[in-house]
Amino acid sequence: MMRLRPLIPLLLLFSCFIHAGAQPRRVSPKISTSLPRASFIPTTDTVRIYLLGDVMMHSRQLEYDYHAFLQHMAPAMQSADLCIANMEFPLAGKPYTGYPAFSTPDGYAEYLADCGTDVFLLGNNHVLDRGDAGLVRTLEVYDGIRERRGVEYTGAAADTAAYSRLNPLILRRKGIKIAIINFSYGSNYGSSGRWPALFRMDRKEVGDAFRKARESGADFILALPHWGEEYRLLHNASQEDWARWMVREGAGAVVGSHPHVVQDTTSIYGVPVIYSLGNAISNMSAINTRLELAVTLTVVKDRTTGEVTLLKPDLDFLWCTLPGMLTDNYSTISIKEWTTRRDEWSTVSDFDNMLETLARVKRVTGIGY
Repeated sequence: MMRLRPLIPLLLLFSCFIHAGAQPRRVSPKISTSLPRASFIPTTDTVRIYLLGDVMMHSRQLEYDYHAFLQHMAPAMQSADLCIANMEFPLAGKPYTGYPAFSTPDGYAEYLADCGTDVFLLGNNHVLDRGDAGLVRTLEVYDGIRERRGVEYTGAAADTAAYSRLNPLILRRKGIKIAIINFSYGSNYGSSGRWPALFRMDRKEVGDAFRKARESGADFILALPHWGEEYRLLHNASQEDWARWMVREGAGAVVGSHPHVVQDTTSIYGVPVIYSLGNAISNMSAINTRLELAVTLTVVKDRTTGEVTLLKPDLDFLWCTLPGMLTDNYSTISIKEWTTRRDEWSTVSDFDNMLETLARVKRVTGIGY
C-alpha cells in the first residue's frame, strides 16, 4: 500500500505560505469615460408630396379585381407624407359604367385610401358625368371616408360652407402648412344650379383661392389644374399663360392633369411646372396613353428663419400594363424597377412597347430620366 504520511507536512507548509503571503483582492469599480449622447434636434421640417395622375375606371376595368391595380405603387404612396390622386369619375351608384359617363363603385375610392392616398382631387371634367345628383352622392361618399379615415378631398363642394373650407384645401404636415388649389377647365356634363359646384378654371375664382391661401399663412401653395389638350405631348399657349399667372399669384409648384399623356415640364422663375402627369391607371391603349408620371415634391422649412425651399422634383415614369401583358390584370408599375425583367412579361412585345414609348415621349417632351 502507498504511504501518504510524509506528504502531509509539506502540504501544511505550502498552505501556510499561501495564507501568509496572499493579500485581499481589490476590485476597482468600472468608471465610464463616455459622455452622455447629445440629442439631435432637427432645425428643419421636411414634407414629401407624392402625386399621381388620372385614376380611371373604364368599362373593361369593371370586370377585374381593382385591388391589384396599384399594388406596385402602394409602397411609394404610403411612404409619402402626403399622397394626392386625381379621381376621374363620380361615385354615383349603380349601374356602374365607364366612358363616356362614368359611375364607379364606392369601394374603388376606399381602395385608393388603402393604397395611401391622403387627398382625392375632384376638379376634373368627369366628376359631373351623372349630373348634380351624381355629384351630391359622390361628395357624400367622400365625406364619409373623410370622417372615418381622415382622407381629404378638394375640387368640388356641396354648398357654400364646404366651398369655403375646400377652396383652397389647407393641410398641415410636420410643421408645414400646405394649401392645395384644384380646379378644372370645365365638365362634360353641366350643372343645373349653383350647388353642388365644380371648382372652375376662372381667374376670379382661382385668384380668390390664391388670396385665401396667402392670407392663411400657407408655407407652400400647390396648384393642380385640370387643363390642356388631350393626347398632346406639348403644352399649349393657354396652359403657359395660366402657369405664369399662377406663379405670380404665389404657386410653389404647378402639376397638371387631363391630357391622358405625359406633357413637357419647365421652370418659371424657379417654380417647377409639370404640365401633365398622364393616366395613373386606365384601359386606354392609344399611343402614349399608357406612359405616365409620378412626381415627388420635397418641401423643406427652416424652423429658425421660416424659409421654405422646394427641392428638385423627382419624376418617376410609370407604365400601365393591361390584362395579359404582364399579369392577368391591370397593374401600374415603375419602369425603372422593371427595365431588366423582360422575361417576366406574359407578352414580351409589351415590354418592348414600354421602352419604345418611354424613349419617344422623352424625346418629344425633353424630360430627362
